[in-house]
Amino acid sequence: MLIFDFRTIGNKLLAIRKKAGLTQYEVAEKANLSDRTYADIERGTVNMRIETVLKICEALNITPGAVLTEENPNLIAKQSELLAELDKCTDRQKETALELLAVYLRSVNSPE
Repeated sequence: MLIFDFRTIGNKLLAIRKKAGLTQYEVAEKANLSDRTYADIERGTVNMRIETVLKICEALNITPGAVLTEENPNLIAKQSELLAELDKCTDRQKETALELLAVYLRSVNSPE
C-alpha cells in the first residue's frame, strides 16, 4: 500500500537511518541536501519532490519502496488465515491447492 503521509515517511526514514548507524548530517551530505532540510523531512514537515526521495534512498542504500509503501494488515491477516486452513488439509489437498495457486500466479505474471 502506498504511503501519502509525510510524517509516516519521515518516521520510516528515521528508523532506517538509525538502523544504518548514520546521523542526519551524514545522510543529508550523501543526498546533497542541507542538514536542516533532511531534519524537516524526517519530521514530516516538508513536501518532497521525487528526486529528493530518490537521493535519500540512494544515500541510505534502500529502494523507494522501502519508504513509500507499507504492508496491508488486512492482506497479511487473510494470508495467515489461508495458510492455517491449508495446514488442516491432507497432503493431496495441499498439492492441489498449491498447484492451482502456481497456475494462477503464472497467468497473472506472464507477459501478454
